[in-house]
Amino acid sequence: MTKMTIAFDGKRASNNRTGLGNYSRHIIELLAKFFPENRYVIFLTKPNKNEQLREILEQYPKIETVLPKKGLWEKLSSLWGVFGIRNEIAEYENIIYHGLSNELPLTIKKTNAKSVVTIHDLIFLKFPKYYKFFDRKIYAYKFRKACENADKIIAVSECTKRDVVDIFNINPDKIRVIYQGCDKVFKTPIPDDVLNNVRKKYNLPDRYLLNVGSIEERKNALLIVKALPLLTEKMPLVIVGKRTKYTAEIEKEAEKLGVKDLLFIFDKVPFEDLAPMYRMSEIFIYPSRYEGFGIPIIEAICCGVPVIAATGSCLEEAGGPDCIYVDPDDEKALAAAIEKFSTDTAFRQNSIDNSKKYVEKFSEKIQANQLIECYKEINDEK
Repeated sequence: MTKMTIAFDGKRASNNRTGLGNYSRHIIELLAKFFPENRYVIFLTKPNKNEQLREILEQYPKIETVLPKKGLWEKLSSLWGVFGIRNEIAEYENIIYHGLSNELPLTIKKTNAKSVVTIHDLIFLKFPKYYKFFDRKIYAYKFRKACENADKIIAVSECTKRDVVDIFNINPDKIRVIYQGCDKVFKTPIPDDVLNNVRKKYNLPDRYLLNVGSIEERKNALLIVKALPLLTEKMPLVIVGKRTKYTAEIEKEAEKLGVKDLLFIFDKVPFEDLAPMYRMSEIFIYPSRYEGFGIPIIEAICCGVPVIAATGSCLEEAGGPDCIYVDPDDEKALAAAIEKFSTDTAFRQNSIDNSKKYVEKFSEKIQANQLIECYKEINDEK
């Protein structure tokens, strides 16, 4: 295979500890792992302070990093990533630049690089009420320009691909769907002593329902709270995620329904504690109204936990046919699904086993091969 030079936008990889940061680091690591013959370059707006990215760079020392040159662009580093970076890109021949988080430098067409952008979702346009006016305008401009300027677009789901085609009027032939996977830690067995230490650390109940993700209105954790009083057996709910104003609404509803004692909310949970929390849970519930993909579903499945998610976006793509899906406004259906997994042992185990087989399609090797094929297509196009 011809050696390629592949460059990455490293802003999220170095600055974000979850979400887009996890995706960026995951892509960089798996390509360096499976295709070490290529040259990999990460463009960073500031010196890296992210421990996870630092570990990747230590493990794969051939990965290069590029920072703004000293002077004006160093002081205006965020603008360098949009405009000034063209000068650094121009120093490489036959380079493919991959914008890992929905955007490309606005000057990318003025460089010698071919480009690909990953679009994760267009939620800010599908559900504008959840976003500030100026944020929506900035995102819409950046995302649209990236899609128009890119040689190829990677969508993280068929749902996201449809949105890009419908909203930005992009030719579907330009888009490749490459599903995301999850970190290998969720597939790794965890010793009992580690599980017990995490249980004690957070004083977790013996059995509990789990929800993971930013605690915001779109994520819809309130539906789970509304389902708790409908259950035959009391079942605590553990929510792990960044607290927002919506958190107070959840706590208020729990008190109103008399289930406040069943609600446990944890903010700023270290990454290393997350897999144990998944593994010890009874059921993972993800009732989000809209997602670009839904990685927490895959994390839960890999941890051997049955999943209940919401209909209406791409969550069926993430979880497959053996999870249970309910209307995001139907707490009765959610309660019935919880009862089903809690009482029907055979159904529960069948769901876990089949879902694990389903998520094998999101393996690192498959992702790496699909990415390299996408890059090769770009490289071969005149």
